[in-house]
Amino acid sequence: MNLPNKLTLLRVLMVPPFVLFLLGDFGMTGDIIALVLFLAASFTDYLDGHIARKYHLVTNFGKFMDPLADKLLVGSAAICLTAIGRIPAWAVVILIGREFVISGFRLIAAERGIVIAAGWLGKIKTVVQMVMTVALLIHLDMPVWHTLEVILIWAATIMTLWSLADYIVKNKAVLAETD
Repeated sequence: MNLPNKLTLLRVLMVPPFVLFLLGDFGMTGDIIALVLFLAASFTDYLDGHIARKYHLVTNFGKFMDPLADKLLVGSAAICLTAIGRIPAWAVVILIGREFVISGFRLIAAERGIVIAAGWLGKIKTVVQMVMTVALLIHLDMPVWHTLEVILIWAATIMTLWSLADYIVKNKAVLAETD
């Protein structure tokens, strides 16, 4: 297994401690540890892609697991942030709903021997969602910060819907009957 794939797996392994420290009864220390874990996991997303492209280490495993690891990280964070009242459930339903639709597309494609890598809009969507999550994890008790959080929630939701529409349009042939 190459380094980018190991980094992807590391990101997946960072999710349970992130959730534990965010939702556990650890006070401010837990919040800080959760933030550091989320930032580190998010950085592995950048790093694994950069290394894979630079050193030509792109694999089908990476094309499949990298977006799955992102979904697990961002989805877990969104659910936890809903549980502690920092993001509305409707936004999380949209964020996670998109991921189910995309996963369905990928499963159908995989049955046909096609691996669909993440597109640029999907990558931008992930970055916006990660920035939103970091802001919600920091969660300063200031009106300007609250406004920033609301703007980022809307930006992430809009990017989620936009990238979903783009993905469906670009990959609609996957759904075409071939038998």
